Amino acid sequence: MIRKKKSLGQHFLRAKNYLAAVADAVEIVLGETVLEVGPGDGALTKELLARGARVVAVEKDRRLIPILKEKFKDYDISKFQVIEGDALEFDISNHITMPHKTEGYDVYKVVGNIPYYITGALIKKFLSAEHQPTALVFLVQKEVAQRITGHPSTKLGVTKESILSLSVKAYGTPCYIKTVPAGAFVPPPKVESAILAVTNVSRGRFTSIAHEERFFDLLHKGFGSKRKLLASNLKPLLGERTVELLEKAGVPKNARAEDVPLEAWLALSNVDGLILAHP
Repeated sequence: MIRKKKSLGQHFLRAKNYLAAVADAVEIVLGETVLEVGPGDGALTKELLARGARVVAVEKDRRLIPILKEKFKDYDISKFQVIEGDALEFDISNHITMPHKTEGYDVYKVVGNIPYYITGALIKKFLSAEHQPTALVFLVQKEVAQRITGHPSTKLGVTKESILSLSVKAYGTPCYIKTVPAGAFVPPPKVESAILAVTNVSRGRFTSIAHEERFFDLLHKGFGSKRKLLASNLKPLLGERTVELLEKAGVPKNARAEDVPLEAWLALSNVDGLILAHP
């Protein structure tokens, strides 16, 4: 048995009912490509293949590559392919040539039981990619899934926004699928997990590339200092028109970034004639 690498955040999902729940959340169309991040020893891979997916699995731990190749040796490259590599650096466009097309691109979905410490980086990579997946399903820390989806949290049911939650909502529709207890993993993590699905992924909320860029410029600046009001954080970018532009987007001048909904951020970043200063 291969010992789990702590440095890679490895916690292998073993409970069959939760493996099935993850695979079901992908909503696989027969023959479509599913990019699996961190397949481990292939427990989830098996569920994906059983549902008719063509799996491209990216595994960073080279010790697991021969295990995966042996386990799925009966599948040819048109059904299963394992690649040694870092998912954060992986380019899916080099590995898919499938007949399902959307706007000229090959359609694919992303799924994975991912290391918690790179959750934000992986979500950002795939949702903001030039070639976006149509959907993303990740096992993440429970509190992160709650924050992204607005699922009732421990703080009296009040959910505040964050850069991550707003970024996800800007590109797709997040959904809290199911809580996964620590005991479903080997070794068990110290926290509960959740299945997070992001569907309908696109750039449809942005009117242009410039609008998308302005949105993220404002978002990162707006969350620059949590103690300050949004107007104070944005003044270096918006200048003397800060309060006027906030009001134009329907944002109160005394609002904080975490209290402003996605629609207001989108409106603010698309105000006519908006030019951002970059000190």
